[in-house]
Amino acid sequence: MKIGFIGLGNVGGKLSGSLLRNGHDLTVHDLNADLVSDFVARGAKAATSPAQMMRDCEVVITCLPSPAASDAVMQQMLPEVGPGKIWMEMSTTDADEIRRLGGLVIAAGGAAVDCPVSGGCHRADTGNISIFAGCDRATFERILPLLKTLGRRLLHTGEIGSASLLKVMTNYLATANLLTLCEAMVTMKGAGLDLATTYEAIKISSGTSFVHETESQVILNGSRDISFTMDLVKKDIGLFQKIADDAGVPLEISPLMISIFDDGIRRYGARAQSDDIIRRLEEATGLDIRAPGFPAEMVDDEPEEQGYEVVPPGR
Repeated sequence: MKIGFIGLGNVGGKLSGSLLRNGHDLTVHDLNADLVSDFVARGAKAATSPAQMMRDCEVVITCLPSPAASDAVMQQMLPEVGPGKIWMEMSTTDADEIRRLGGLVIAAGGAAVDCPVSGGCHRADTGNISIFAGCDRATFERILPLLKTLGRRLLHTGEIGSASLLKVMTNYLATANLLTLCEAMVTMKGAGLDLATTYEAIKISSGTSFVHETESQVILNGSRDISFTMDLVKKDIGLFQKIADDAGVPLEISPLMISIFDDGIRRYGARAQSDDIIRRLEEATGLDIRAPGFPAEMVDDEPEEQGYEVVPPGR
């Protein structure tokens, strides 16, 4: 199977690296020529355009920073879509937009999947990330062998668009957890507690979480290097707020989270690491939330294994 991958950024570069590492026939495209050159040096082929990639490949995967970017790429690819072609959208995007673009692909005779990932760049790098897939079951079966290389835990979420809804929800929850962890660690420091002890207390208690066991470590190191920026957080939690607004759900915590990240972007810039949001509390209190012995970046220490489908209870 010839696979094309468009978007070699923080997440896309790692996902496509898993395909290349596992021997797939891979063609890549990105606006950054240096990223493309690196993949070509490792054995991938380079496409001159998204249109050429769709023409030459059976499956084209996109992993892009915004719905507008996905639309721009799709407009170039669409004339080359036909029977046998599959488009897989791995960006975190708006569910209505993925349904619209997916509908264009399906109308042209192709198949479309929204399959965002969750679990952090460190797990995307090792092929151990989780993947949601929204599409008809027959298409899911067609791409399942490919998903088993890209990720570890694979969930068929239903029709196209359903995966994007769930992905935005999980990013909202992760952001809420990040903000409460920042408040917890600064408060414990202010109360005179040792931060390494605080980290372990959270880790072994009912307060622990995936976010704590990964992001709290780079916060305490001081690097705050999460490979995810404040503007991307703002986009994701804004998408979640839109889902709630459309569904008529009166959220209370979500608007406050958006306000906090608006303030973080004003202070530190849109491309600041998302974990730099703790600086707002450090500056307000004069406290330094660092501790020795924590890593500067997240590392996935699980061995790479073939992925498997996760089946919800009762299905």
